[in-house]
Amino acid sequence: MSRKYPTTPDGRYFVAKGRLWRCTDPSLADSERRAAVKALMQARRAVRDADSEDATRAARASVQAAKERLGERGPVWWDDGAPDEGRKAPWNSSYAEWWAALSEDDKALGT
Repeated sequence: MSRKYPTTPDGRYFVAKGRLWRCTDPSLADSERRAAVKALMQARRAVRDADSEDATRAARASVQAAKERLGERGPVWWDDGAPDEGRKAPWNSSYAEWWAALSEDDKALGT
């Protein structure tokens, strides 16, 4: 990420636009992560350039597959049984105490 978003202490989520978004699985090998990011960027361009509903649907499925490869969607990559809290507001999640303790400047980075 080019912008420095607030990241939860456990490294599972970053906060952008006031929501928790799942981070990439840190156990991915660098080569696998780079390949998945490349596939994701190609799929996003395909969504942008799609000229039919079928092409858009196929491109969005490719985006989903790449995000799952990265661990950002689909089954969670951690194994402690904690639920996926993606897309929740951090103040309405198990991270509420962490969020409340952040400086206003750090919170502003995530909104």
